[in-house]
Amino acid sequence: MPHDPARVAEARGWLARATSNLRAAEHEFLATPPLLDDIVFHCQQIAEKALKGLLSWHDRPFRKTHSLEELGEQCLEVDSTLRSLIDRTVPLTEYAWKFRYPGEPEEPSIKNETAGSRD
Repeated sequence: MPHDPARVAEARGWLARATSNLRAAEHEFLATPPLLDDIVFHCQQIAEKALKGLLSWHDRPFRKTHSLEELGEQCLEVDSTLRSLIDRTVPLTEYAWKFRYPGEPEEPSIKNETAGSRD
């Protein structure tokens, strides 16, 4: 049975946008110095859009949110084997807004942002 073309287009659209965010993050990492506040934002967006792509593919509605925990829980209803991946993704949620406005008490650093990824 062929896949619904509208569902395929929607899922591809989300994944295309995630790919665009990945390209932007890679490009901004090459800047001197790297644009870390933008990079962490793009990383959150990559995860969010990939999860939305998965939900779209499985025809699962989702609300307009940046919460990777909420989206991740919905993805786990589709495929519970994603638990480890979702658990590592959820902490990225705060980067949807953190560092986006002046006056943040700290700025991201390569040391701070990569230390957690080694766990």
